[in-house]
Amino acid sequence: MRILFLDTVHEHLASHLTRMDYECVDGSTLSREAVIQQIAGFEGVVIRSRIMMDKEVLEAAKNLRFIARAGAGMENIDVDHAKALGIQCFNAPEGNRDAVAEHAIGMLLSMFNRINTADIEVRKGLWLREENRGVELLGRTVGIIGYGNTGQAFAKRLAGFGVLMYGYDKYKKGFSDDFVIETNLESIYQEAEVVSLHVPLTLETYHMVNDAFFEKLHYPIYLINTSRGAVVDTEALVRAIESGKVLGACLDVLEYEKFNFEQIENEEIPPAFQYLIDSPKVILTPHVAGWTKESHAKISHVLAEKIQLAYSEVH
Repeated sequence: MRILFLDTVHEHLASHLTRMDYECVDGSTLSREAVIQQIAGFEGVVIRSRIMMDKEVLEAAKNLRFIARAGAGMENIDVDHAKALGIQCFNAPEGNRDAVAEHAIGMLLSMFNRINTADIEVRKGLWLREENRGVELLGRTVGIIGYGNTGQAFAKRLAGFGVLMYGYDKYKKGFSDDFVIETNLESIYQEAEVVSLHVPLTLETYHMVNDAFFEKLHYPIYLINTSRGAVVDTEALVRAIESGKVLGACLDVLEYEKFNFEQIENEEIPPAFQYLIDSPKVILTPHVAGWTKESHAKISHVLAEKIQLAYSEVH
């Protein structure tokens, strides 16, 4: 089996597949056009986000058996068309769930304790203690929307802070555990003081956090988004911050990211994004919640295991 690597990933994956007698080919510099021309010569493809595996690419992949995405999200793969062509799709949310959970909690603690703001002030020679009086997590109610790999990892780590957690997942039932109480969106609207998003980007979740979402909230909330930027309508978020519906936002992802998540899409910064940049109520990071040294390796280990399990007898 020949495997085309369209992005750079941790070396473990290629090493593991080579030991399985697969031929691994570096295609990380190939253009989209070159990929379309050459992909028929491969049975497997490894990607991150550089190339969209859409219908055009998939139709050219006459011999493709699988696509392995080194990450959790699958929005850059036309999964339905791949399945129709008999192409198996793998991802690795198990590989970066711990990193995402830790990052989300880190952002929240920094927000509650004004760590980012206070650090900047002290470096400027300002010693503002009362202005930086924080708030505590203890006793808060946290709503977790999406209770898959990252939602569960977030809940597990947050449990030690003495919070009450409600979980909602449209596609799962019976998942109440030692950390969360399974509930519906209505309960989260009514009870949550913190809302953390752990959903994939789909047609259903695009801008799911919008004006209507914020209007239904009983309490002002702190919002955490480590999923995908377009899950949140940024202009609606700005309006919610201005109205007091949102007390603070921790955003690792933005809807203005380019498709490959490597930079901001617009050369001219949109007004809503500029508002977030200027606001002391917002913490921003560049889509790095799942981007640790450990997760880099774990993602490749997860994919290697999944591919071996599915194709251990195929050469």
